[in-house]
Parts: sequence; structure tokens; C-alpha cells
Amino acid sequence: MSNALDWDLLQSLHAVLEAGSFSAAARLRRLTQPTLGRHIDQLERQLGAPLFLRSPRGLLPTDLALSFGPHLADMAAAAATASRDAAGVASGEGGVVRVAASDLVGIEVLPAILARFREANPGIDVELVLSNKQEDLTRRDADVAVRMARPTQNSLVAKRVGELSLGFHATPDYVARKGIPANFDELTSHALIGYDRHMPKLEGAQLDRPITRDLFALRTDNDVAQLAALKAGFGIGVCQTQIARRNGLVPIMSDTFCFKLDMWICMHETLRGSPRMRLMFDHLAKELAAYAQDGG
Repeated sequence: MSNALDWDLLQSLHAVLEAGSFSAAARLRRLTQPTLGRHIDQLERQLGAPLFLRSPRGLLPTDLALSFGPHLADMAAAAATASRDAAGVASGEGGVVRVAASDLVGIEVLPAILARFREANPGIDVELVLSNKQEDLTRRDADVAVRMARPTQNSLVAKRVGELSLGFHATPDYVARKGIPANFDELTSHALIGYDRHMPKLEGAQLDRPITRDLFALRTDNDVAQLAALKAGFGIGVCQTQIARRNGLVPIMSDTFCFKLDMWICMHETLRGSPRMRLMFDHLAKELAAYAQDGG
């Protein structure tokens, strides 16, 4: 086996591991499927062992392929980081900033905030990665992140910008049809929108009973889908105060049920000296602090 493996071939291996099939990986890499297949064949010849096996369940990575996974993820993140940093150097004060946030915050909260950032900083492009999984800022999967919990890594610069209030809400039409529950016993007779497999931590919530998935008439772990069902009048669900007010939703049992989420802006400490990173960090901190304050 050659000691040096071609990075182009390794990128194709990483794409297949991420996408789960040759066709999807080829689309990710903007290659034809035969070309990507040749990359995998060439790697297998160099390594002297198969990387994937075909089965009725689809393409299965071998232990050899899986052993490459963490290393290739690190290499891909480093390459993406280098590309963003090089773009910033080449364009002077411009460049790229990669921002990570949850699905709901990225769709419902950040668009207007990022539009104002772009207006003030037209030379800086923004990459927005949305996931409820926390991106690894130590590996630079993202440059700046909006998080709903205090970061634990010592290598991060973090600023708490405020506190979000969440509570039960419903549409005016639903309330007109079904009425407003006065307590938890009445609430359980309503069509509730909630979680499927992953119940969030309800910090500070005043709950006098366990919350289990069988309480919910609609179950999904996707926060955006929950909000869509809530706005469609499916039933009663939990929503941020600001988003509920914007959509004309009616608060339900706000005097007996409410919980809070801290909001933090984070970036890796090595980015302190980057003008564009600092601009984004400070812009998000200011704008999201105002957003949180508006929920009071």
C-alpha cells in the first residue's frame, strides 16, 4: 500500500460515508457516478481491501472505511476552514463567516438579522448551517454559533445575550372552536403538539406531572414542523413568546406554565483577531439581545 493517499480520492470516500450511496455522493462532489466509483476502486486497490459491501439494505461500509470516518471529517472541516480563511485574506475586509444555529432560530429569527448584517457589510458572505446538533466550534465546523445552553469548551469565547421565554400557545381559530384550558387536567383533553423521541429539558417549567410522548396528538422532534402545525391550528403547542406574538397566537395557561432558555453567542478564541468574525459576533450579540428583551 502506498503511504500517500490522494486527497481527491479521500474526499470521495468521505462523501460516500456521509451520503450513504455512490449516486448521492457524486452529487455532493459534483462528479459523475462512474468517476466517483473509479475513485473508490482506486482507493481499494491502494489499500488492498474493500471499503464498501452491497447488501439488500444498501451500501454498507466495511470496518476499514469506518476507520477513516473521523479523520476524514476532521480533514474536510480543516479544508473548509482554510477556504473560508483564504477568501477573507484575499478580499481584505471581506470573506466568509459560517454561522451555526438550530433549525427554528435559523428559519424564524436569523434571516432579518443576517439581512441587516449584509447591508452593513456587503463584502462578507454568510454560510448558514442549521441543525439541532451542536456544531463543533473547536474543529471549526462553524465560525460563530447561536446556542441555547452555556458552552462547556474552554477554548470558546462565549457571551450570554439573553433569555427566551416559551409557553403554550394556539391559534385564535383553535381557541374559538375548542376553548382555553384552565389547568393541566383540561389541557390533556386538547390536541397537543409535542416531541416524539427527544424530550427537551424544560428548565424552570412548573410541571406537576411527568410529560410523556403519549400526551401528544402530533409528535415530531422537528421544531419547525411543530411550529407549522401550531400555526395551522392543529392544536396547542409550545412556542417562543416573540414568534407567537408575531404570528398572532394566543397564550395558553401562561400564569401556570412557562420555561426559559438562555441564549449564547460563541466562537473559537483563535478568531478574536479576525475582523469579519468579530463583526458577526458583535452583530449577533446586539441583535439577539434586543430580540430576547422584546419577549419580556
